[in-house]
Amino acid sequence: MESESIKVMNQDMVKLDRFDGNNFARWQQMIFLLTALKIYYILDTNLLPIEEPVPTDDGTQPSAEAIDKVIKEKKKREEDELLCRGHILNTLLDRLYDLFTEMKSTREIWTSLEFKYKAEGEGTNKYLIAKYFDFKMVDTKPVLEQVHELQVIVNKIRGRKIVLPESFQVGAIIAKLPPFWKDYGKKFLHK
Repeated sequence: MESESIKVMNQDMVKLDRFDGNNFARWQQMIFLLTALKIYYILDTNLLPIEEPVPTDDGTQPSAEAIDKVIKEKKKREEDELLCRGHILNTLLDRLYDLFTEMKSTREIWTSLEFKYKAEGEGTNKYLIAKYFDFKMVDTKPVLEQVHELQVIVNKIRGRKIVLPESFQVGAIIAKLPPFWKDYGKKFLHK
């Protein structure tokens, strides 16, 4: 039964949008899938290597059972590493795949992607905030349509874990009202 559910998840995994270098935070949500497949642990920076059984202080050799257990753990880790690496690379566009396929370690691939695209995300944060502050409403478009555009920007900002207090947002919307609505905005501010 478990292998059947993994098979279904693997089929769904193929349907993921491929990462093209944009919207890294959204792509990185594949962590959920890697967790569901029980292979996300491979990316853990604190993952310790599997230790070989060693003779005890009195010279007693490790049991065949202990040796067998380590062999099984290593085999599982290698398989999980291969699966995790494959799933990550499978979700990259060809040009990114070609760039990262030479890296042997899954953790190295993940860390490199985070380093490159989280830094670009910081630039996107600044761009979104600038877009928010530069947003101007005009009399030639319906106000609700323009409020919706502003809400889309705010939701993108929230999606990046940047907190904008509600009172700030309300004040910004009122300040951005088109000239025709200025009297209404003043009345609303005094309430």
